[in-house]
Amino acid sequence: MSETPIGVLIVDDDPLVRAALSLMLGGQSDLTVIGDAEDGNAALTAVRKLNPDVVLMDIRMPGMDGLEATRQLHLAPQPPRVIVLTTFDADDYVVSAVAAGADGFLVKDTPPAEIVAAIRAVADGDPMLSPSATASLIRQVRNEEPDRAAAARSRLGQLTDRELEVAVAVGRGLSNAEIGAELHLSVPTVKTHVSRLFEKLQTTNRVQVAICVHDAGLV
Repeated sequence: MSETPIGVLIVDDDPLVRAALSLMLGGQSDLTVIGDAEDGNAALTAVRKLNPDVVLMDIRMPGMDGLEATRQLHLAPQPPRVIVLTTFDADDYVVSAVAAGADGFLVKDTPPAEIVAAIRAVADGDPMLSPSATASLIRQVRNEEPDRAAAARSRLGQLTDRELEVAVAVGRGLSNAEIGAELHLSVPTVKTHVSRLFEKLQTTNRVQVAICVHDAGLV
C-alpha cells in the first residue's frame, strides 16, 4: 500500500452521517478525509477540486442521487474508486450500483472496521461487496439465467486446485490480503492467481468470479 494516505470524500445528505464517518475514519493513519458533499452535484464538483482516491457515496439524496453521480464519475478518464454506502440493500440497488461503475457496495450498519477495510481494498484495486450485496447480485443474475450450475462447474473445472481455492475465497468475499493469510500466500501471489482466474473464467472482475463460484454451489 502507498505511504501516502488514501484520500476519502464522503457524500451524504445527512450532516450527522458525514460527521460520524469523518470521526470514524479520522483515527486511521493511512486514511484522510479530504472533504464531504451533501448531494451528487456537490460530489462531482468536490471530486474535480479535491481529486479523492475513494468516494463514499450515499444513494438516496435530493437533486442528483448517488447512482447518477457514480455513473458520471465513472465516465471520467481517471475516476476515483466509489463505494456505495447506503441503508438500503435491495437487489435492484445493488445491481444498479454495480452497473453504474461502483467498486464497492456496503450497507451503513456494516461494522466500522469492515468499512475501513473496504476503503483500503478498493483503493488497492479490489472491488468490495458486502456479503448481503453479493447475495443480492447473485439472486438477480440467477433469476435472469436460472440454469447456470452445470456451466459454472464446467468453467471451474479448468482451474488448478490452488486456483479453485482462491476462486472460492473470492466467492466468500475475501480481500487479497485475507486470501493470502488464509492460504499462506503472499499478496502478489494471490493477485497473480486472481488474474489467472479472470483469464480462465473469461471474467473481468471479482464479482463475476463470485457469481460463478456460487452458481457451482461451492459457497
